[in-house]
Amino acid sequence: MAKKENDVVSQTFHALVESADRKFGRVRDLPLYGRAPQNHYFQKVFKAYMRLWKYQQENRSKLVDSGLNRWEIGEIASRIGQLYFNQYMRSSEARFLVEAYVFYEAILERKYFDARGSGKPKVDVGVRFKELRFYARFLLVALIFNKVDMVRLLAERFKGLVDDSMTNFRETNFKEWKLVVQEIFRFMEVGTAFTNVRPFRYCALFDSHPASRPYLARFHARKIVKFRDALLTSYHRNEVKFAELTLDTYRMMQCLEWEPSGSFYQKRPVESVYQKHPVESNENGTVIDHSGAASGLIDINLAADLTDPTLPPNPRKAVLYRPSATRLLAVLATICEELPPETIVLIYLSASGKAAHSNLSQAGSSGGSRKSSKDKVVSGACGEDKSSAPESHCNGKRESSDYYDNYLWLGPRGYGGSNALYPGDIIPFTRRPLFLIIDSDSSHAFKVLHGAERGEPAALLLSPLKPAFKNLFAVDTSRCGSQFTFFLTAPLQAFCQMVGITSADSDMDFYNDAEEILSIAFSEWEVILCTSKGLDLVWAQVLSDPFLRRLILRFIFCRSVLSVFCPREDEQYLPICLPHLPNSVSARSEVVQSAVIRLANHLKVADCFQFDDT
Repeated sequence: MAKKENDVVSQTFHALVESADRKFGRVRDLPLYGRAPQNHYFQKVFKAYMRLWKYQQENRSKLVDSGLNRWEIGEIASRIGQLYFNQYMRSSEARFLVEAYVFYEAILERKYFDARGSGKPKVDVGVRFKELRFYARFLLVALIFNKVDMVRLLAERFKGLVDDSMTNFRETNFKEWKLVVQEIFRFMEVGTAFTNVRPFRYCALFDSHPASRPYLARFHARKIVKFRDALLTSYHRNEVKFAELTLDTYRMMQCLEWEPSGSFYQKRPVESVYQKHPVESNENGTVIDHSGAASGLIDINLAADLTDPTLPPNPRKAVLYRPSATRLLAVLATICEELPPETIVLIYLSASGKAAHSNLSQAGSSGGSRKSSKDKVVSGACGEDKSSAPESHCNGKRESSDYYDNYLWLGPRGYGGSNALYPGDIIPFTRRPLFLIIDSDSSHAFKVLHGAERGEPAALLLSPLKPAFKNLFAVDTSRCGSQFTFFLTAPLQAFCQMVGITSADSDMDFYNDAEEILSIAFSEWEVILCTSKGLDLVWAQVLSDPFLRRLILRFIFCRSVLSVFCPREDEQYLPICLPHLPNSVSARSEVVQSAVIRLANHLKVADCFQFDDT
């Protein structure tokens, strides 16, 4: 009788698993962009997994008697974590990211996929693949969450697991997993540098300047647009990436989010949030959960402790991994079509110009002190083709070919076709407000968009055509990400990288003082922008948004730094903004350059710059 009852429970459980998995597949295949109503599908699959989780809890002993394995419980929890992460990628809501992290950390703590935790002498190769996928997914979540200590712990365990798999499953090919290990360690080497300074995300501790708040509160433009959507993508040969997240898009997507909680900025050792809800194993290897989670899940309520409910929502971000030009334009069309009134889209494109050989041209260029390396910079620039920044006008009018002479390259090899994104391809979308950031060695070709808009003037931030470093040979430009993006997302770290200062050179107080110099400068520049009578409406209408305002301030800083770091006459090393910002915040204005001087003196690198005599 008991066996028959156990069989019924087992059959019901597996039917619930199959039903939940089918619903999960539908949600997983939904696009990660657009504002189509997806909450209905998400709620259905969430309820299915809630029902499944509750059923296995209520019938755990019977399921164990029927042969239920611990990894099957882990698989359910992993699917829930994956479900939350997918929803975060669609919505950019921090609570979904937190909840995904909570589930994955619980799986790690309870060792659901570990054969030793189940009492079995050897793990099946199929279960090992499930465990590897779990580690890879948890690594991505922890990386985006900026839990650096956890990323390091997971990476070491992941590497050990891959090595063990290659030793104990010689008949199975684990080369792809070895590549994943190399990816995460390469990403950690670059992406976690200067992590002791500050988070990439918008943090009130650093980014809210008390002195300028009254001016921001009183500021009002004739037109105000809200920032709600962004499209982010990068495509460079040999760029640093993990899974489908490149270093450039990682930095930019974090820059466009609120820091979920001040506690995440505090440096602390890896510790489980489950220590206040301990779990233990009984003699048959099953888990006794003392959390008492009212939700029926692991402990989803912990997410409420890790997020700040007073923060505004993050802008939605469509993060595209190496899309073709046609796919990028299709996604952009969907976003613009569904864009609410009085809102603006941020488009961030980081890619090589012309053909995919920009790394070669970058390797031959450098910046540095005008006193010490001007000759090297100028001689390196003299041999460069300057056609990537054309100013071809005929009788003061643009030719239509100007829009299609140069392009960003979104492909591995070849020329033209679906891999080429031309400036003219963006023009149809200028019927809606656009905030366009182009980081490329062909970025200046996109100047032709200014004045060619079809309805709404676009805000353009265009990168220098070449990066600039004090010692180019000490910087691997193919591994450190785009310099312009780094300035927009982490200006102090980008400054230090440019002049050759590493995170090991100084202590926290040293960097905190440098951050204070920047904070004071940004506050002053905010006041200038808010009180400027010559501020173009394109910038005025977005100045109230904290994310876009911060990007503008960092652009001002980047432009000023590069203008005194590189030869003044060589525009290839300077970024461009269109329409122009007021002269009061120009690269050589006293208020802007004085801040750069203070920072350079504090960091003891003033000899790297050629400042105006004052």
